[in-house]
Amino acid sequence: MRLHLGYVPLCDAAPLIAAAEMGFARAEGLELELSAEPSWATLRDRLALGYLDAAHMLAPLALASALGLSGPPSDITVPLSLSLNGNAVTLSTALWEAMALGEEEAEDLDAVARAFGRIAGERRAAGRPLTLGTVHPFSCHTYQLRLFGARGGIALSAVRLVAMPPQYSVEALSRGIVDGFCAGAPWNSVAAADGIGRIAALGCEIAPDCPEKVLAVPERLGEARLALVRAVGRAGLWCADPENRTELSHRLARRSYLGTDAGLVARCLDGDLVLDGAGRRRTAPDYLRFDAAAQAPDLAHVRRLLGEMEAAEQLPPGRDLRAEAEAVYRPSLFESAGIVP
Repeated sequence: MRLHLGYVPLCDAAPLIAAAEMGFARAEGLELELSAEPSWATLRDRLALGYLDAAHMLAPLALASALGLSGPPSDITVPLSLSLNGNAVTLSTALWEAMALGEEEAEDLDAVARAFGRIAGERRAAGRPLTLGTVHPFSCHTYQLRLFGARGGIALSAVRLVAMPPQYSVEALSRGIVDGFCAGAPWNSVAAADGIGRIAALGCEIAPDCPEKVLAVPERLGEARLALVRAVGRAGLWCADPENRTELSHRLARRSYLGTDAGLVARCLDGDLVLDGAGRRRTAPDYLRFDAAAQAPDLAHVRRLLGEMEAAEQLPPGRDLRAEAEAVYRPSLFESAGIVP
């Protein structure tokens, strides 16, 4: 059976890519055709309208789409989580230098957030608010920017927030369109390697074990969902194994997927991050997780995401969406797939 799957070029699309390339899909009688989508909004719409059979998707956007809060009406279900964490806040080198942090302060999340908050407040008072990029309003990136700002004593309304595809974040930063962005790997590392940005804060520090990407599968796919969940789930466990890191990083780095340096991708997968053009580094083993504990479609994640949506004022007033939202996640399908060999 041939299935058309969408993804946005990011390291956490790895389970889909590995499923297609490493034989996991074929073992389930599936042939996967992968489509790199230009934005999360495009991916959302193409999935809802039937142009895609399933997709790598932002966890909050999957809920928002299924609940009718974003895009066309959709019958999306979430039978598998693809990853936890993977994001970072990257600031322009000019903004980082203006924050004037010492070496020890630069390693302290609260000190970094306070310095950012000071500059953001000054810029807002001067009528020139900072502009920050996020990948979509319904994303953990947006919520992590809110939490980062709160640590620094400012509301997200103190900055200008713009949505852009993650793969264009580096160019936007280099052209001065944004002063910083929150995106997933590898784009923060690309900005740092190019010397145009400083990784200021890691998503796994701002919001540990954040539910990041999911496998979004419409109800209409029917019984094929189990085979797909099994293939992508087993591929995800293969991605989590350090023994496969070299092979995985070289495949992800190909022009047809991420189109960047394999060594840089490997460092993202390892959580061995270069922070800036001067080569400063930070090690964060939980920076991006594909392990078995990250795979279950956990109803606690639904409740956590609804809380973030509420804090961001994205939920309709007076409407209790918890039961509807929990119905989107399908732990029973995950269990039925029997991913562990």
